[in-house]
Amino acid sequence: MQAIEHTSAFKAVELGYHPFLASGDPLSPKTFVLDTNVVLHDSNCIFQFDDNNVVIPMPVLEELDRFKKGNDSIHFHAREFVRTLDELAETPIFKRGVSMGEGKGKLIVAHSQSMSPQLSLNFQPNADHLILNCAYELTQKRKSPVILVTKDVNLRMKAKSVGVKAEDYSSDKVKPVTLQDSGIRTITTLPLEVLQKLTEDITGVSEDEIKLDPAPISNEYFIFKKKPMSVLATFDPHRNRYIKVDRQEVSRIRPRNAEQCFSIDALTNPEIPLVALSGKAGTGKTLLALAAAIACEKVYEQIFLSRPVVPMGNRDIGYLPGDIDAKMDPYIKPLFDNLGVIQAQNKDRNSEKIQHMLDSGRLKISPLAFIRGRSLVSSFFIVDEAQNLTPHEVKTIVTRAGEGTKIVLTGDVHQIDHPYLDAESNGLSHVIEKLKDNPLFGHVRLQKGERSELAELGAVLL
Repeated sequence: MQAIEHTSAFKAVELGYHPFLASGDPLSPKTFVLDTNVVLHDSNCIFQFDDNNVVIPMPVLEELDRFKKGNDSIHFHAREFVRTLDELAETPIFKRGVSMGEGKGKLIVAHSQSMSPQLSLNFQPNADHLILNCAYELTQKRKSPVILVTKDVNLRMKAKSVGVKAEDYSSDKVKPVTLQDSGIRTITTLPLEVLQKLTEDITGVSEDEIKLDPAPISNEYFIFKKKPMSVLATFDPHRNRYIKVDRQEVSRIRPRNAEQCFSIDALTNPEIPLVALSGKAGTGKTLLALAAAIACEKVYEQIFLSRPVVPMGNRDIGYLPGDIDAKMDPYIKPLFDNLGVIQAQNKDRNSEKIQHMLDSGRLKISPLAFIRGRSLVSSFFIVDEAQNLTPHEVKTIVTRAGEGTKIVLTGDVHQIDHPYLDAESNGLSHVIEKLKDNPLFGHVRLQKGERSELAELGAVLL
């Protein structure tokens, strides 16, 4: 967090004043000291440490004051955390700590004290270092483990340099194996007669006729091969049958590989209201989502396209010139680029239809903001670059879905611009892990680049 002045709010108070913190033995619960960025990432973080104790340094509360007003996720978490703290707050919270519930540890707000001589030699008394100082003092006083929890890599390094254990906040991270799940399996062991039946019977083939190990999950996609045949199929969880997937075009955009065929199937299937398309740049995620939305425009009253405002590099939106529309233009420009590709493929009345949808507001491209509190009814909602969303932000988006709404999340979990997210903790990975076998959810990971040979070279080797 940014440096703040060492004011009277941080006047020296001996941590020995807290009986709860001043002692301990090796068998006592661990003590976790939380940084401000953990609270701003997850307002329920204090309840994620089982029966261990949680310490909130006073500088964290001071920093939260700067985040209480606003509409972004961090402002929501700041307000929610302060409310939670207020509900738990009793006099002992500043002394012995208060219980956070059955099976949980104690919560204490630790008064700040002046920087320890060992730390003041190298660190200035700003908010980060006062939080580190709190963890350092507790480490010196307690026999049981004391751990600083922060999403700031640099602060973790500083902590370790002075002998303080430090960890990332990982309660919302998904298993790495999930990132290898493509939502697609290739099977080469089926008899030709089964493939033939799958091709000819529009009702598909029952699960009893195609025994797979492991068993199929909801809306999983398959490439069944047996020379000289190859059949694309999906597992329908509502009917427990394998259904052939036909190669279809949307808005005159033709799929170039099996992954894109599967993506179009999921995007146009009304029984799958939540779709995640993951994959590297140039695989066609956003283009296919937009083309499918326009192709289904008669089904939905409105089409929304959006993306989170997360700058790449060191310049944020405040540095950009102009009014809010001008500031947002660089972030939503890629969506217009994809729309231009579709319009170029529809140089007739369809192109005029797309322009009319834009002019009338039925097709709306805008930044991802002010979504909280809205209810999207009969809408096709595309969220691009979803890997830059936190799990809580994705939850906020999904819970906005009203009757007849479809939500599509696209992104590359290995191309994250958010400073406190990684491939395992971002919202897109979180959705894929939590909903991977739900009948209402479908996921396809696109791996083959189709933008250009040069783009594929850059995605793979750079």
